[in-house]
Amino acid sequence: MARTESPAGSPGSAPEPHGPAEAEIRTVAHAAVPGEPPGRPQRTAPQERTPQEPASGESAPPPRPRPRWGDRTGRWRRGLVLTALALLVALLMVSHAHIPNAVGNLGSLAETFLPWAGLALPVLLGAALWRRSCTALIGVLVPLLVWLNLFGGLLLDKTADGGDLMLATHNVDAGNPDPAATAGELAASGADVLALQEIPQHQVATYERELAGAYPHHAVQGTVGLWSRYPLDDVRPVDIGLGWVRAMRATVSAPDGDLAVYVAHLPSVRVQLRAGFTAGRRDDAADLLGLAIAAEPLERVVLLGDLNGTMNDRALAPVTSQLRSTQGAAGAGFGFTYPAGFPLTRIDHILVRGLEPVTSWTLPATGSDHRPVAARVE
Repeated sequence: MARTESPAGSPGSAPEPHGPAEAEIRTVAHAAVPGEPPGRPQRTAPQERTPQEPASGESAPPPRPRPRWGDRTGRWRRGLVLTALALLVALLMVSHAHIPNAVGNLGSLAETFLPWAGLALPVLLGAALWRRSCTALIGVLVPLLVWLNLFGGLLLDKTADGGDLMLATHNVDAGNPDPAATAGELAASGADVLALQEIPQHQVATYERELAGAYPHHAVQGTVGLWSRYPLDDVRPVDIGLGWVRAMRATVSAPDGDLAVYVAHLPSVRVQLRAGFTAGRRDDAADLLGLAIAAEPLERVVLLGDLNGTMNDRALAPVTSQLRSTQGAAGAGFGFTYPAGFPLTRIDHILVRGLEPVTSWTLPATGSDHRPVAARVE
């Protein structure tokens, strides 16, 4: 008699899956894992939660809202640090005269580069706008007004036509690679009176030769010299305490009358990590030069030269307090002269007394590390 198989299959065989879902579950559960015996269930690594990802059941923190001008409370509370920085810049500019020179001549160093404090203003303004802070905007307004009060007048164009006497001065640089070309450019400037500083002894003949056609009168004392279209008289060195001649005085017989012309090259200053702003010798030389100018009997006085300091530098007050800067009175802009490639400060000056500045400007760069300056006076 034939035996009939039951639907469950032969004895010992696994029961058949009852549907597609059960078959799929079994397939996953019995999938072989490399390195493990077949038939063992697959193990899955637990998933790690990142610190930013909230745990199950936790709600994510709301995003931080961006600053808005419409936030009437926040726009006054934000930007307190920016406001403090702006007021600090304003305090530096207002109180620069009180920064002591006793430690590394910090006062003179700050005053030399004081105009560049204005670079902080657009940075602070941009940060205040980004923070949408009314408090910071008002804070930035304070140093802006201080800077404009100190230097705003220099930005105005005060030049004018006229002036019957043209003055020029140039530190020609002892290491100038082409003194003849420099002399030619200066002669072409049209100056009636030209002062030169830092003339090496072996280059004096070169400057005399190249400038002879434009200037029939000249005098050289030490490393400074004066060339003029008009006769020179009473030429003598001026002692500024260095042991060698770096300043001189001469009377120029100009068409409108005599004037005393001083040419000076004050000692250089250095910024050193340990010593700070080393300007002691320059400051002493400025005192002596100031005494010589104060004793000058002629009413009309001109000082041409490299003073190695700015008009803001308190150490030059013995000189600058007696004379008027042509650039400040009749120039346009700061008229920076040093270094020639990218001028950062004005240390070359034309200062006058008893003469009226009409226009003042900076001449094109030559082979020197300084730029020459010129002015017309009457």
